[in-house]
Amino acid sequence: MIEQLAGSWNYIIVVILMMTGLFIVIARANLVKKMIGLSIFQTSVFIFYISLGKMANGTAPILDGNPDTLYSNPLPHVLILTAIVVGVATTALGLALILRINEAFGSVEEDEIIAAKASQSLARPQRPTSEAAE
Repeated sequence: MIEQLAGSWNYIIVVILMMTGLFIVIARANLVKKMIGLSIFQTSVFIFYISLGKMANGTAPILDGNPDTLYSNPLPHVLILTAIVVGVATTALGLALILRINEAFGSVEEDEIIAAKASQSLARPQRPTSEAAE
């Protein structure tokens, strides 16, 4: 049992990172902390896909003339490089949106933003209906 766990330590790390990221997203009200949780979750998915692409005793896919050579599949690694770029861009966009939310509401806490939004909607005067305008 311990030998199996030692042989699949990367999957254990994936599960720990995934649950940590998910917990941070669900349990925290701070938007910056939620973005950090999403980044941790995203990193666990990257590690998972890279782990799936690795073959035991596999080498880089460079032809050496030996037909018995076992090659690792490079496609998951290439896809993860693309996913990392997209992840950095979406994280930057999310943080930029959090900055705008902070400017508009003066806080990055969900509860305070919801309360400020509710007070703004209550303070806004209602438009007169067509009957009241006549």
